[in-house]
Amino acid sequence: MKYIGLDLGSRTLGVAISDALGMLARAYDTFRFNDDNYELAAKYTIDLAKKEGVTTIVLGYPRHMNGDAGIRASISDNFKKMLEEANLKVILEDERLTTVIVNKAMISGNVNRKDRKQKKDEMAAVVILQNYLDKISF
Repeated sequence: MKYIGLDLGSRTLGVAISDALGMLARAYDTFRFNDDNYELAAKYTIDLAKKEGVTTIVLGYPRHMNGDAGIRASISDNFKKMLEEANLKVILEDERLTTVIVNKAMISGNVNRKDRKQKKDEMAAVVILQNYLDKISF
């Protein structure tokens, strides 16, 4: 079973996709949209899911470090509803520290600042999706 992983920002949507067995996540794309145009990001995701034959989306769920859900979590909840209206199953996956993990990995891999900025969202989506895949594979 194939999955799509998402890291939703206010202007970007980091996208990862799994292999056909649902075991490994890989970077797919960073979709850019105008500030807070989540409808366009949802349309992109729905079209991609159809193209790739995916019915389950793993959406990063931003929580504060104390576990509280803030305004970004509320935006993710609304985005989830948009995707569910298109008959997609959406799983919320804790995304705390994913950006920190990605930045440290890219710095240790000597990725330059410009490339880090370009790729951080889709790499965060990879971490989100891989965390979920690791949980369900046991």
